[in-house]
Amino acid sequence: MTTLLYTHPACLEHDPGRHHPESPSRLRAVLDALDGPDFARLERREAPEAALDDIARVHPRRFVERLLAAAPESGHAAIDADTILSPGSGRAALRAAGAVVAAVDAVVAGEADNAFCAVRPPGHHAEPGRAMGFCLFNNVAIGALRAREAHGIGRVAVVDFDVHHGNGTQACFWDDDSLFYASTHQFPLYPGTGAASETGVGNIVNVPLRPMAGSREFRLGVARQILPALDSFRPELLLISAGFDAHKSDPLAQLMLDETDYTWVTEQLLDVARRHAGGRVVSTLEGGYDLAGLGASAAAHVAVLMAGR
Repeated sequence: MTTLLYTHPACLEHDPGRHHPESPSRLRAVLDALDGPDFARLERREAPEAALDDIARVHPRRFVERLLAAAPESGHAAIDADTILSPGSGRAALRAAGAVVAAVDAVVAGEADNAFCAVRPPGHHAEPGRAMGFCLFNNVAIGALRAREAHGIGRVAVVDFDVHHGNGTQACFWDDDSLFYASTHQFPLYPGTGAASETGVGNIVNVPLRPMAGSREFRLGVARQILPALDSFRPELLLISAGFDAHKSDPLAQLMLDETDYTWVTEQLLDVARRHAGGRVVSTLEGGYDLAGLGASAAAHVAVLMAGR
């Protein structure tokens, strides 16, 4: 199996502040974890900046221009209490979205079996007209619409195992039956969405998990609800919002997963991709705020992508 790793130093330049949990140290932890001999076969590529036309498939162009212009020349500028811009934020956001676009292009073209985008800021909370929840642009939704509009991929699925519900991705996909979104997440928890009753036009599957739920509840939810729905949808490309903040060590939530759960879910998703999508998978980093847990979990995820099992 050939796995691509997309990243860029600009993604370290987005700095929401000294005590903010979405810190540059998160990306350093992931890259350090992927720097050992077990990952020597990763093909590493520089993430390009996303074109505004690609971002504008998800976010109105005026919103994109205003957000990029809001980055301060020095210090910080707050979008909301959680979402903070620094001078490098615009460049980082363009590279984060561009990584997913480039990964989709490469995987669809057959240059690799799959790809992992080690980027920040994350994206799954970003709604079409609103940056929120540490997220500026919805990277995974931008990639999904790139696949459909530029490559003619008829059915694109996103599976999100971040501990927080991806309200932004759900909002982008809500009434479009060519797009599928499934999420496991702690509930109730920020952002307050993701009830099981939220089903779009039958293309949304939410699996809310109670606080302190662990491996058993997570795996049952994926196996009984998400995987059958994915098989029924028959995706031609599978994207993953790979958040690792459901890890038992994470400080922002109360689920009890560990690295073995991320190994297992990645294996299950690759099986679906082999059945329906020629094995084509693009994964992108979302949350994860305990640095040791984040690094170990991301490494477990990428190891399965590389093994193709």
